[in-house]
Amino acid sequence: MPRYEYRCRACGTTFELNRPMAQSSDPASCPEGHDDTVKLLSAVAVGGTAATPRAAGGGGGGCCGGGCCG
Repeated sequence: MPRYEYRCRACGTTFELNRPMAQSSDPASCPEGHDDTVKLLSAVAVGGTAATPRAAGGGGGGCCGGGCCG
């Protein structure tokens, strides 16, 4: 289930809620009980390492094993 981040305009508390995508725009009450909240735009973090791109024609890879791109 997706996690959405919200901020309370009344007290400034930032909090997260797990809810279905269909409910992502529904109002959310802050943990302090205030109803004036706004959903924040969150960046998605993806783990792993970046691969170094190979030079064109470097033998392998590409669209079909390197044979059609050069």
